[in-house]
Amino acid sequence: MKNRLGFLLFFSLVTFSSFGQNKETALPDPLIFNNGKKVNNAREWTARREELLQTFRSEMYGTSPGRPKDMRFEVFDHDKNALNGKATRKQVTIHIRENGKEAKFDLLIYIPNKAKHPVPAIIGINFIGNQAINADPGIKLTEAWVENSKMFPCAVDGKATDACRGVNAKQWQVDSILDAGFALATMYREEIASDRKEEMFKTGVHTLYPELQNREDNFGTIAAWAWALSRGMDYLETDKDINAKKVAVFGFSRLGKAALWAGASDTRFALVLSNESGAGGAKLFHRGVGENIRRLNTVFPHWYAKSFRKYMDQDTVLPFDQHFIVDLIAPRPVYIASAENDKGSDPEGEFATAKEADVIYRFFKTNGLPVKEIPALNKSVMGQIGYHIRTGGHDVTSFDWKQFLIFSNLRLQK
Repeated sequence: MKNRLGFLLFFSLVTFSSFGQNKETALPDPLIFNNGKKVNNAREWTARREELLQTFRSEMYGTSPGRPKDMRFEVFDHDKNALNGKATRKQVTIHIRENGKEAKFDLLIYIPNKAKHPVPAIIGINFIGNQAINADPGIKLTEAWVENSKMFPCAVDGKATDACRGVNAKQWQVDSILDAGFALATMYREEIASDRKEEMFKTGVHTLYPELQNREDNFGTIAAWAWALSRGMDYLETDKDINAKKVAVFGFSRLGKAALWAGASDTRFALVLSNESGAGGAKLFHRGVGENIRRLNTVFPHWYAKSFRKYMDQDTVLPFDQHFIVDLIAPRPVYIASAENDKGSDPEGEFATAKEADVIYRFFKTNGLPVKEIPALNKSVMGQIGYHIRTGGHDVTSFDWKQFLIFSNLRLQK
């Protein structure tokens, strides 16, 4: 309680010109400790970084469990001739036991056969099930609930069918990822933790840790997805075909929020790719533009900790903001992608976050974000922080993946 009060009472503010607004907005300074003292060097940043992590655990994402003591990996599929010989497909069930209960979720991995092993990898969570990212008939159909929506009308009574195979392939660009020399690993959000309000905290990994729910800093669903990404990394560290020192974590929309928190809280991820993660992801709340804290906490009450609700209608005066999340990734590379018509994600606010994070990346003597102004449409800028805003709306496109793969190759080959 003392640390939390200290955080709320002592924070230093800097100002920046808000994109799209004719006013100045106050932002908390990442280089000022909660007690008002200034961070002067990398050693002091280590302490400040831990302070920021604790702030997000207590005030927004909630407290996550550590690495499970009872976890095992079951490789139930190993096909060296997948995708017409282009890749080796592995499917792994991650089993976790805690408090006398078990949860499990499947990790689908494609490894390029022509690339020199071990290969770098990209890991991310998908929306519709592993079978949806590619029409490959060898992918196991998820047994978890699957939505039947206008965009993905393939499930029957909440169950995946063969019609669900490949329905989300456009957003995953498996061939391009493999051609670039990367392995791809993915898992399904509903197998990890339910994204439905009526089922919140009743399924998946949440059932293992009931003691983390009856508290203000409870284990939220964004945090659960991020935690599962770290469990995926636990497996990748055991796979001799994967270079675990060169694993990028990727996410789109709400799963981009999870990818950012995974990258911030787990330094094993060498690079972070955030695609239109918006509010609670890469955009600044302080702008007061786009999706806000009230909507996050009312429409999606399971995503964040209960403690985050006290900040509803306080977006522009928060004692923290999402530039701190990118600061926590520093000096590791991060790429933030926006779309022109994705107003809810506030593209200018996502760029503003990248621009604010540049301070910490320069503190670490990297080239940070190489521009001061938001770039032209469909033009990528790549320092240690990468950014683009493309034409179109809320989606993952071939343009996005092209930039992600160029950036990842540039940064992970150093």
